[in-house]
Amino acid sequence: MSLRPYRDIQRRKSRQVMVGDVAVGGNAPISVQSMTNTLTTDVAGTVAQIRDLEEAGADIVRVSCPDEQSTAALKDIVRESRVPIVADIHFHYQRAIEAAEAGAACLRINPGNIGSAARVRDVVKAAKDHGCSMRIGVNAGSLEKHLLEQYGEPCPDALVQSALEHAKILEDNDFTNFKISVKASDVFLAVAAYQGLADACDYPLHLGITEAGGLRAGTVKSAIGIGSLLWAGIGDTIRVSLSADPVEEIKVGFDILKSLDLRHRGVRIVSCPSCARQAFPVIRTVEVLEERLAHISTPLSLSIIGCVVNGPGEARETDVGLTGGGQNNHMVYLSGVADHKIDDDKLVDHIVELVEAKAASLVSPPVDLPIDQSVGPSGAKTVKN
Repeated sequence: MSLRPYRDIQRRKSRQVMVGDVAVGGNAPISVQSMTNTLTTDVAGTVAQIRDLEEAGADIVRVSCPDEQSTAALKDIVRESRVPIVADIHFHYQRAIEAAEAGAACLRINPGNIGSAARVRDVVKAAKDHGCSMRIGVNAGSLEKHLLEQYGEPCPDALVQSALEHAKILEDNDFTNFKISVKASDVFLAVAAYQGLADACDYPLHLGITEAGGLRAGTVKSAIGIGSLLWAGIGDTIRVSLSADPVEEIKVGFDILKSLDLRHRGVRIVSCPSCARQAFPVIRTVEVLEERLAHISTPLSLSIIGCVVNGPGEARETDVGLTGGGQNNHMVYLSGVADHKIDDDKLVDHIVELVEAKAASLVSPPVDLPIDQSVGPSGAKTVKN
């Protein structure tokens, strides 16, 4: 039994699908994904961006396939990628078939948008033949005409009904290897739709607040929307949609998961906002540390606190801690215990060395473990079901 029951999140029970070798749903860790914004026909540029996303920790990457030239390029992109590639398909059923043949691990599609029942059958056959899963992607900005006429405007019930209607098309073709999203740019609408869908089916859910905005505003909106759903146990994979470098979407996605103790990757920095009591420049120190520690994927924690008011208490809960002291005399904590003092000279270099050494001493859990793990101040892992 957890010593901190108020932190336990009981995840919704969902069936599991595979996106390539990444499990989504069931008891799999919540995966983090993004989407390229290069021209898909630019194979070198797209692969380079996928590499950046892989280095940031992306589990899955989506690539847009709007035309035949894009699906032709997809085969080379898939071959060069270390993570599963999702082909983003909107209207043309032939693009879906080509993407499956090119090696896409998943097709993002709305079955009702690609034409006749025969065309749906052809896409399902291609998916089965090539081991593709699918994502039904419902969006408030592109709801079907009959639902807008029925409900008058995009609303949670309309989004859920759209998702279930598309799901039935696939089910009628004996295909259940899919996940669903019901995205909206309005946080209230998206959250309510996902809550309704979670109650209505057991398919895995892909979470996102679509068109959330720029880096800062979009991060806030996504954290509120995605975070509240995850806190309620809803969600199996996430994509943070930002008008920013796609790598930032992966960073924010992991930060959301870390904040809820659902998944950990890299260094979690606990730092104060700074005030007149600070004994060293906290803000600048944290900025430099974030940059210099970005290469570490091992989950561990670091506290950077400018004075002794909260510093010792925060340091007790982190793997490495720094608390500002008077007369250029700062205390360094290791595994929650005061260890030695340090002055301003080469302070950042020293903390980087300590964190790198701690990371090297810990065994980093694989990102695809079927359980969620947190690393405590002693480096011991605590397992949460």
